[in-house]
Amino acid sequence: MIPDKTSLPLPAYVVLGMVSLGARSGYEIKQDVERSIRFFWTISQAQIYPCLRRLEHEGFVMGTDQPAGRRRRRLYKITDSGQEVLRSWLTAAEPIPFELRDVGLLKLFFADALSPAEAGTLLAVVRRRSEERVATLSAIRTAAYELRDDGNAFPLLSLEMGIAFHEAMAEVCARFAGDVQALGSDIGAATTSGAPLRVRG
Repeated sequence: MIPDKTSLPLPAYVVLGMVSLGARSGYEIKQDVERSIRFFWTISQAQIYPCLRRLEHEGFVMGTDQPAGRRRRRLYKITDSGQEVLRSWLTAAEPIPFELRDVGLLKLFFADALSPAEAGTLLAVVRRRSEERVATLSAIRTAAYELRDDGNAFPLLSLEMGIAFHEAMAEVCARFAGDVQALGSDIGAATTSGAPLRVRG
């Protein structure tokens, strides 16, 4: 019998989902998380192995020992009941909250406390951060296409959403700097200077 969807903590669903995508060990789950969902959701290595033990205990994954030299290595695969509980969580009729914790946006919200030049520098830092994230995400498109070719298309969709988000962030920062510059501020000039961030203490 499949337990109610609320019986598993969210990190366990993350681990279960990674196993369903082909990750076979705790180490592979950690590596796959670093290459994918860490850009929008965090799960620590300390959470992975307890989740695997719980999932195995409840019959959602099946583990087998496969020693690698002197190291103990346990490999996992998702079971039919694990697939069912994963589908149950994915299709649950419940609110899907959007959570965003961004120090860059937080600082920009209060940037009127800065001089125009300092605010422009902060805006430039946030813009460059998004431009760098676009480059990072674009570099892993190949891996997402490989997953798609293996029958898992939606990691690619998540990747493209992340790229679009940061492209929009960079574009809005550039437009805002231009608008303020047009009003006679030196924010636009500071934004293109590449100066290091100096926030008033």
